[in-house]
Amino acid sequence: MRVACIGECMVELSERPDGTLVQGFGGDTLNTALYLARLGVRVDYVTALGDDVWSDAMAAAWGREGIGLDRVRRLPGRMPGLYIIRTDAAGERSFHYWRDRAAARDLFTGPGAAETEAALAGYDLVYLSGISLSLYGETGRATLFGTLARLRDRGGRVAFDTNYRPRGWPDHDEARAAFRAALALADLIFASAEDLDWLFGAAGADEVLRHRGRAEIVLKASSGSGPVARVLHGAADTAVPAGPAVRVVDTTAAGDSFAAGYLAARIAGLAPEAAAGEAHRLAGAVIGHRGAVIPRDAMPAPAVRQPASDA
Repeated sequence: MRVACIGECMVELSERPDGTLVQGFGGDTLNTALYLARLGVRVDYVTALGDDVWSDAMAAAWGREGIGLDRVRRLPGRMPGLYIIRTDAAGERSFHYWRDRAAARDLFTGPGAAETEAALAGYDLVYLSGISLSLYGETGRATLFGTLARLRDRGGRVAFDTNYRPRGWPDHDEARAAFRAALALADLIFASAEDLDWLFGAAGADEVLRHRGRAEIVLKASSGSGPVARVLHGAADTAVPAGPAVRVVDTTAAGDSFAAGYLAARIAGLAPEAAAGEAHRLAGAVIGHRGAVIPRDAMPAPAVRQPASDA
């Protein structure tokens, strides 16, 4: 199976407790691509970078993780975006962005956009998020949605994670319209109660549940005993709780790694409920470490190995 993750990777500055900043690279769908690659899935990252030293370093790091680079466009004179991430005493994060001129914003409108569109239509599964949608503007999103529709027409599937950041959307109505369009195209939906509340208010869950029966849905919420994933597919509606986390150090990439764990398990042939259990296991390991990317030796062993690639 050929998988593509669409989005943006930025230069990340993480603020430590003493106020110092540590440089890294991060982005929600990039984190998902990285964990998919570690779990043995053949995955390409689809984005645009500049021709600067940070773009070079990003691409090199992705390659070392086994992420495919064939769909990474390089735009002369451009650079990646930048963000600072702050983590409070409870492990919760806040984000502060500088990304208006990031190269990734021109993925579907700049030079080479037609090539990207044609390539995407050939994948078996394309994964994107609400943050991906916020990058492109109405023209770019229209191109993206048309590409995803053509992908589905030829039998490919779309996975969409609601991952909503209000600061990325200058207009709330525009955000709601974009999310509704993406939900209508998605065959697999990852949605969090928090995202849906921010976007749609009290009727948020209804916006997703209207696609029940057509799409496989994973609704994530918190309970008094920890995270719970409500998994809906066909007539099934099952709550899958997470096991107790050993410790919560940093919740960065919790949702991104959850999506990777779920997708990898489904690709390997596990049922949706079992896939949610695998997703919880990976996310639980990730939140026990600082930063989005945990050491390789901290990765939990997958319950089922990916089939060998013909490539």
